[in-house]
Order: sequence, then C-alpha cells, then structure tokens
Amino acid sequence: MKWRSFHQSPGVSPRGFRVRLAALSASVLWVASNASFATESTCFGNVAKGWLESGVALPSSGRNFSSYSNTAEILGRTYVHSKVRDVVVAAYKGLEGAAPDKVFVYGETGWKSGGRIRPHRTHQNGLSVDFMVPVIKAARSVPLPTNAFNRFGYGIEFDAAGRYGDFEIDFPAIAEHLYQLDIAAHAQGIGISLVIFDESYLPRLFATARGPYLKQNLKFLHGQPWVRHDEHYHVDFAVKCEPLMKRSE
Repeated sequence: MKWRSFHQSPGVSPRGFRVRLAALSASVLWVASNASFATESTCFGNVAKGWLESGVALPSSGRNFSSYSNTAEILGRTYVHSKVRDVVVAAYKGLEGAAPDKVFVYGETGWKSGGRIRPHRTHQNGLSVDFMVPVIKAARSVPLPTNAFNRFGYGIEFDAAGRYGDFEIDFPAIAEHLYQLDIAAHAQGIGISLVIFDESYLPRLFATARGPYLKQNLKFLHGQPWVRHDEHYHVDFAVKCEPLMKRSE
C-alpha cells in the first residue's frame, strides 16, 4: 500500500497517520536491531575441518567471568555457535549460586565464520571453547593473569602439583564448572563431546565432589594432545552440524 493512499484512507486523520507511521518505524527498527538475537547459528563439518554461519560473540564479562583478552575480542577470536553461547552463559549463571565466591576466565573460541584459527588445530565450526583454569591465590579465587607477556595465559606452565608461582589450580571450581556446562548443554538439547585437560591432573579432578559425575558422564581425552593443556581445559560441544560444503560466496 502506498503511503499516499494510506494517508487519504477514510477515517485516518493526519495525526492518526503520524502515530501509525511512528509505530511502524519503531517496529522496523526493533526488528532490525534484534535480528541477530533471533538468528540461530549453523555449523558445518567438524571441529577440525569446518565453518560457521551466523556465529555470535561470547559476552565480554559477567558477574563471575571475563574474557582472556579485550584485544582478542576486538580481533574477533571469541565467536561460537549460538547454542554454545547460550550454554556458556547459563553455566556461569549456575555457578553464581553453586560457587558464588569463584571467578572464571574463558579463552579462545573461534572466528565468526569459523575456519582455521591459528595456532589451534580445531575450533573451526563454533563448537570449541577454551576455559582458562580458575586459580587460588592467598586463599581466594582470582582470575588467571592473561596478558601479552604470557601469551594471554597460554604461555603459563603449571607444575606437577598444579602450581604456578603464587597461583594454584582450583580443581573443585573446574569440576563444578564442567558439571554446570553439562547440565546447561542438556537443557539446550545438545551435549559435550570431549574435554581436554592435562591427563596428569585428572585424578585430582575426579577426586572432587563432582568428580564421580564427570567421570561417568563426560568423555576426557586420554593421552597427550599436541600441546599441553594445563593452563586451560578445552571443551567441544555436541551440536548437529550440516555436512561440510563449500561456502556460498
């Protein structure tokens, strides 16, 4: 319908027309600004060879978490599948009640459109997330220090006892986080396909209160991955993806 004929329709005053026009304009703007929230991501292929459509960025921070690097966020290295985003956020929300005195830091995820993100060998289709280990310093939970001097946390090396200087890995916090991630994943109708964490630390993880649940319900990589996973634990989420195909131009 043309604007002229609408304006001249019987029973529509000039003021009424302006009100309707303003309402229509507001509706269009709302839909445009919220379109990204309504769009669900689509993953293709697998974590080692794939890509992502309509990827979404993880929140920069929340009440009990933050990203490992503002620079990495700006560069676009913290995008995931929309369902993974929802799971990660829900798990942090669950931790507010289950572990209110703990703070967490997430690491690398992937590009908005997926594909190879160096130096990772996976992280290609929006289903992989690195979580930096929660740590304790002076008997309190603190964020793992991540900066350019320690490769944004990835250059940190914990010893066999799980210590790095004044920092000690908080195994109960990791176990609770993994539990909350699994619960949130199932609530979203997906799951967790693999967790990678330094195998020498698994006995301490399984000795926590959540350990029996993790051992029974999650799959952990046994054997040494191509790089040591001591300063972070890698989680691959189980989302049904489309077959790998060439991207449309």
